[in-house]
Amino acid sequence: MNVTKRDYYEILGVAREVDTPGLKSAYKKMAMKYHPDRNPNDRESEEKFKEAAEAYSILSDPQKRAAYDRYGHQGLQGFGANQGFDPNAFADFSDILGDLFGLGDMFGGGKRGRSRAQRGEDLRYDLEINLEDAIRGLSVDIQVPRLDLCSRCEGTGAEKNDGLVGCPMCHGRGEVIYQQSFLQIRRTCNQCGGRGQIVRRPCTQCKGERYVRTERKLKVNIPAGVDTGTRLRLSNEGQPGSNSGPPGDLYVVVKVKEHPIFGRQGDELHCTIPINIAQAALGTDIDLLTFDGLQTLKVPEGTQNGSRIRLRNMGVPRLQAASRGDLFVHIDVRVPSKLTREQRKMFEQLRETLPIENEPHEKGIIDKVKDYFM
Repeated sequence: MNVTKRDYYEILGVAREVDTPGLKSAYKKMAMKYHPDRNPNDRESEEKFKEAAEAYSILSDPQKRAAYDRYGHQGLQGFGANQGFDPNAFADFSDILGDLFGLGDMFGGGKRGRSRAQRGEDLRYDLEINLEDAIRGLSVDIQVPRLDLCSRCEGTGAEKNDGLVGCPMCHGRGEVIYQQSFLQIRRTCNQCGGRGQIVRRPCTQCKGERYVRTERKLKVNIPAGVDTGTRLRLSNEGQPGSNSGPPGDLYVVVKVKEHPIFGRQGDELHCTIPINIAQAALGTDIDLLTFDGLQTLKVPEGTQNGSRIRLRNMGVPRLQAASRGDLFVHIDVRVPSKLTREQRKMFEQLRETLPIENEPHEKGIIDKVKDYFM
């Protein structure tokens, strides 16, 4: 008796114009619902699961899908589609069902045998430097605690001569294979972790841990212009990899300590210098010790409180550039709180010669904006 097959699009519950991601999503839902692991001893669910898998295997293949769309099931005769669903022919099922059920390398579609090489973990080292070193750059030696492969056992964790034996569970293959429903499933061996061998006599140096704790001395070159949060990468100086995998990297994270005189804003430096009222009125020269040596700062006459003087190219170097920021000197005009009799007399005479300007000023645009939002 001939049995009429159902429409593949109907089985997966999708429209005929469905795209590849939509097709895969629909199949995942069907697999989640009807997989035999979730429906033990349920013959009907198992058949629906096979039916959905067959539909996906045809529609996910562009050539087979084109033939099916044009001629229906008859168009698949040349592909052997009526000989039943063979999961080993479709590597994509390993990815889909392995993600859903954690079955690892199903249908033989994944990487078999020994555990794969894995990259080692990255390490972080926090390095605090002062502002002067951040501006000039420096080389510094650091001691980094890390793991190294044991030199005695070369990372096997066992004595060299007779410390390793073949795993009795997987017989040295690194994986176990068993039949689940109509599927052949491969899983990494739990006993040996995929190595294919187990330790009979642990290494006397690393106690079977395969690694020993060490401290590695490294030289770090700090470029001029670094700031708090700058990360410097030292390739292959992290933890060692496993199963012959490459080591990780070491990241040196910089923290720049605050300076008692100079503040930093990006590539700019700022400082404040107090002057008296006479210096502000008449002007003066001030010696200022900067990171570039002693500089003479010329304060022009009539300088107001809060004024700032720019010293170009005396700020922080810009990373990966040949230029520097500027140094800004902020002027703090100090009014004396106490006067001698002679000083008071001189100020009274000065007051008589200066114009009286006590009318309120019109608000500046910044003050107007502040009032608007208050």
